[in-house]
Amino acid sequence: MTAASRWTVQALILLSLPVVAQTPPYALKLAPYVSSPFRTVDRILELAALKPGETLYDLGAGDGRIVIGAARRYGVKAVGIEIDGKLVKSANDRISKFGLEDRAKVIQGDLLQADLALADVVVIFLQTQLNEELRPRLEMYLKPGSRVLSYSFAVPGWKPVRVDRTDDHPGHVIYLYEMPPVKN
Repeated sequence: MTAASRWTVQALILLSLPVVAQTPPYALKLAPYVSSPFRTVDRILELAALKPGETLYDLGAGDGRIVIGAARRYGVKAVGIEIDGKLVKSANDRISKFGLEDRAKVIQGDLLQADLALADVVVIFLQTQLNEELRPRLEMYLKPGSRVLSYSFAVPGWKPVRVDRTDDHPGHVIYLYEMPPVKN
């Protein structure tokens, strides 16, 4: 058997094997992980104007710093959605370390599939294209008066009620949006 024939036989054998349904982690990434500076996290949470009894969702929660900050400083329920399993574990380990398991958690999942019906505040640090893709879900799930805070990238088609400059990175801003009342 020639080398080319052996290669053909090996390729056919490999092609006939069952495909294991395991997507490599790099293929699941919706946006690159870039942690927000702690001063920016503080400013996002200030602008969110969190009230007792509210629930904050952080979509693309990364290491959980916004979830932890909201639960620790404002006493609200905070839920993070993160696709990277290592970041989820790290965030939940930090949540446990601070004793916040009763009001904070980070769930492994796709933020484009998240049920946001319980959210009063949603925080995102996603690129504009992903914000645009996410917008219909936000409009479908969020109640009137709910707030969306987006770090660095606007949500196309929405007009912010406030744009706040950060001093951490020149040119970076925090967009604050408020869901409008339901039209009759």
